[in-house]
Amino acid sequence: MRSEEFQYGGAKLRYEVSGRGEPVVLIHGLSGSAHWWRHNVPALAAEYRVYALDLAGYGHARRQRTLGVQENAELIAHWMEALDLRGAAVVGHSMGGQIAVRVAALKSGRVDALVLACASGLLAGNPVRVALKLPRATLTGRPAFLPRILADSVRAGLPNLWRSAVSLLGDSVAELLPALDIRTLVIWGRRDALVPVELGRKLAAAIPGAEYRELPRAGHVVMVDAPREFNAAVLDFLRRPGAGAAPENRV
Repeated sequence: MRSEEFQYGGAKLRYEVSGRGEPVVLIHGLSGSAHWWRHNVPALAAEYRVYALDLAGYGHARRQRTLGVQENAELIAHWMEALDLRGAAVVGHSMGGQIAVRVAALKSGRVDALVLACASGLLAGNPVRVALKLPRATLTGRPAFLPRILADSVRAGLPNLWRSAVSLLGDSVAELLPALDIRTLVIWGRRDALVPVELGRKLAAAIPGAEYRELPRAGHVVMVDAPREFNAAVLDFLRRPGAGAAPENRV
């Protein structure tokens, strides 16, 4: 694994690269970092070239002002163009899933598949009220992961967390979904207390041909709460040519 850095328009994107093969891009959510994928990278990197991002203002790309959802998508699109990534699968968690939808909607022709994990693209509400759900969301997840959540939140800083929350809650991807012509897997933790499963089902139903999966023992950080099931579902989806070409719902 090696770490790299990309700068564009004054914004910095850090990323870790592992494995060989077709590109898989991992985008973390609000308060996250590339480290949130540590249970998933080894399994994915055994078959693919994996790029785990630190968004501007987060992880190793901290000490800068975070970007909004659309600005993050544009930065990632420029990064993919600079690296000439083609046929990529973009995997996004929570806010990262919302960003991933916008990356795909830019129609660059570089994204071949989407995996949306507990994506926030249809979440709405007051930032304070949504924040009040965080304690319950934490309790429904893996307790051992709480120190990482707290550490990454502190590293990002309250101003960046607030700006990201305001941006994602003020940005709906609903109008983009019917026009997505990219094979898509929507995967959710059934115990998600932050972005309810109803929104996951609604998200999948709005994307033509999307496949929907629920993991019964997982909460919001689905790839950490149930890594084996998550990795198996994602790899199964990515290995199948034309995955998502026909509607399929599995619970």
